Amino acid sequence: MTAPNEPQPAIELIEAIATARTIRRYHFDPIPEEHLRKILWAATRAPSGTNRQPFRFLVLRDGERARRAKALLGEAFRSGWRVKAEQEGWTTADLSEDTRRGRTLAAMQFFVDHFERIPVVVVPCYVRYRELVHQEGASIFPACQNLFLAARALGYGACFSGWHLLVERELRDLLEIPEGVELSLCITLGRPRGNHGPVRRLPLRETVFEERWGEPAAWAEDPPGTRISRGGGPPR
Repeated sequence: MTAPNEPQPAIELIEAIATARTIRRYHFDPIPEEHLRKILWAATRAPSGTNRQPFRFLVLRDGERARRAKALLGEAFRSGWRVKAEQEGWTTADLSEDTRRGRTLAAMQFFVDHFERIPVVVVPCYVRYRELVHQEGASIFPACQNLFLAARALGYGACFSGWHLLVERELRDLLEIPEGVELSLCITLGRPRGNHGPVRRLPLRETVFEERWGEPAAWAEDPPGTRISRGGGPPR
């Protein structure tokens, strides 16, 4: 892989979409500010309701306050993973990294065990301008996906998570986030240990309907070579 401080090879948008899998294992070297600027710039190009652009991005790197925030988040993520692993049966998974299950488990454990060393953590925030409505995520999650794809285009990996909410109050106080601003997501960024996609997803015919619910669209066929999954969830 190209070193993070060298120019990254350009890839097409469709290729980025098809290969941008969630990355949870990172090298610990920093992301150059030039690349970080491009990634965040792409995030802010996203659409939002009536173009209000209510998204803000709190970036945590290696400053004193960022280190304290990462420590809070690290404990929250380890706690969140312990509960999830127990409730969903991951603790009984095959631990061998020769299995997909085992690789997923190993990646998750690496992710939470080394959270404080992840080069960049981004907290996308939503600045509320009206009473809570159910569709407000439409004005911030496109920006998060732009960030995710821009990171992939530059050779970095990312992961979305919601376990930051376990320490939301502490983060608000530490990072001086005002009331009325939602901590919508937590996104980690770094250079992958391993490779990107192609991703595995449900077949198009099972997710695209035409005319009525459940009616497959005849034209909805996956491109040759598409890797198919049967959906996510706990080990079975």
